[in-house]
Amino acid sequence: MNDSMSGDATARLRLPLLHAGQAQKELDHNEALTMLDLAVQPAVVAMGVDVPPQEPAEGECWVIGSQPVSEWAGREGAVAGWTLAGWRFLPARPGMTVWRIEDGLTARYEAGSWRIGEVRASRIVIDGASMLAAPQPAIPGVTGGSTIDLQAREAVEAVLETLRVHGLIQR
Repeated sequence: MNDSMSGDATARLRLPLLHAGQAQKELDHNEALTMLDLAVQPAVVAMGVDVPPQEPAEGECWVIGSQPVSEWAGREGAVAGWTLAGWRFLPARPGMTVWRIEDGLTARYEAGSWRIGEVRASRIVIDGASMLAAPQPAIPGVTGGSTIDLQAREAVEAVLETLRVHGLIQR
């Protein structure tokens, strides 16, 4: 595959482009389909692997580690997929997400590294009901009043502290 920056490949996934009058267009077309097969909803066998496996199965993928060797040398952090024609590589890009087969967690490439198992959301909704939302403003502790119930105040303070510790309300 020609992956020069001269317009021979797409900008994000470096998929080969067809050109008018090009001979054997099916080669570039098939290469692009192979790369898309790796890139769309990728599932990886493992992450941080530096040594290519000895007997990969067709379609298996890995996220390459920080010190790759052999055919993976120079491809740190990329997704490596085995095809009938050998290794294919998808360079990690911000926002790229993979599913880890080994534990069912997702990993997302962000700020130059893979972040495993992190969930980022402004709120979590389960069956239509909001479960968690962004942290709410601070709630003041219990003070004042004509009747003072120390046990009730201690219980309220414990609830408030738990909410603060878990970042659900501000201090």
